[in-house]
Amino acid sequence: MRLLGIETSCDETAAAIVTRDASGAGRILSNVVRSQLTEHAPYGGVVPELAARSHVSHLDHIIARAAAEAGMPLGDVDGIAATAGPGLIGGVLVGLTTAKALAAALGKPLIAVNHLEAHALTARLTDGLQFPYLLLLVSGGHSQFVLVRGVGQYERWGTTIDDALGEAFDKVAKLLGLGVPGGPEVERLAQTGDPHRFDFPRPLLKQDRLDFSFSGLKTAVRLAAEAIAPLSDRDAADICASFQRAVTEIVSTRARAALARFAGQMPTVAPVLVVAGGVAANRAIGGGLRAAAENAGARLVVPPIPLCTDNGVMVAWAGAERLALGDTDGFDIAAKARWPLDAPDMGLGHGH
Repeated sequence: MRLLGIETSCDETAAAIVTRDASGAGRILSNVVRSQLTEHAPYGGVVPELAARSHVSHLDHIIARAAAEAGMPLGDVDGIAATAGPGLIGGVLVGLTTAKALAAALGKPLIAVNHLEAHALTARLTDGLQFPYLLLLVSGGHSQFVLVRGVGQYERWGTTIDDALGEAFDKVAKLLGLGVPGGPEVERLAQTGDPHRFDFPRPLLKQDRLDFSFSGLKTAVRLAAEAIAPLSDRDAADICASFQRAVTEIVSTRARAALARFAGQMPTVAPVLVVAGGVAANRAIGGGLRAAAENAGARLVVPPIPLCTDNGVMVAWAGAERLALGDTDGFDIAAKARWPLDAPDMGLGHGH
C-alpha cells in the first residue's frame, strides 16, 4: 500500500509517500521538507501564527513535489495520513484540514497520526524492528521513555517534569547569544570547551525514577554566565561543554535504568533502545547512549537524522502501519495541541 504523509506540527512543512508491503517492509518513494528556520530566526524561536501562515502558503506545493518525486499522481495513493497532534494547534489544523480535503476529493481513507507515534514507529521502517522495544524520544518539545508494545500500545515510563531537553539546549543557546537552532550551536561550541570547568547539577539523578528535569540545570547555566559576565569566547565554549557533559550524564544514566527495567519485565526479549527526535543528532549524547546500551547488552537504533527530526516519512509510515490493521478516521477527528502517547484514545480505532 502507498501512503501520503503530511507533517505541519511545528516549523517544518513536510510531505512524503512511502510504501508498506504485506510482510511489513517499507520503502520511501519521496520525502520533501521545507524548513521555516530563516522566517523565525529574527524572533529567536518559533512564532506559532507565523508558522501556521507559512504552512498555508507552501503545503500544496510541498505535497505536489512529493507526488512528483514518487512518480505517481495523488489519486494512486491508498490513504492520506496527517499529524493530528500534538503540536502548535494552528499548524496542526493546516495539515489535518488539507488531508481531510484530499481524502474527501480522492475518495481515500484518512488516518490521523499522533506525532509521537510517528517518531516511535520510524525504526520499524528503517531497521525492520519487531515489537516490543524501548523508545527514548528527545526533541524540542518532548523528553520521555516509552515502552512500545505494538501499534497503539504504549507505556510512558518517564517524562520531563519541566523543560524538554531540546528546549533546554535552545534556551542555553539564546542565553549565550548563539544562533538558531540552538542545539547544533551549543554542540559546535562545546567541541572546543572544557567540560569540567563548571560542575552543573544533575537534577533527579539520584532518585529512583525515569523522569527528567532540566529547568534547574538551565538556571545554573544562567547564574554561572551572569557571575563571569561579560563572557569571552572561551567562557561560552566552556559553559556549552560543561552543560553538554551534564545532560549526557543525565540521559545515559536514565537510559541504563530504563534498560534494566526492560530486562526485568521482559527477560526473554533481546533489548533494543530506539532514539528519536532532533536531539538524537547530538554526538556526545549519542556516545553516552551507545555506552549505556553496550553496558546493558542492548542494541541501540538511531534512524537516519533526517528521519529523527520532523518529516512526512514518519507520518506516512505511521499511517501505513495503522491502515494495515484496518484503522482509519472519520472527518470529524479533531486536531489536538496535546495528545500523550499513553492516552486512552491512542489504541486502534481511535477515530471511530
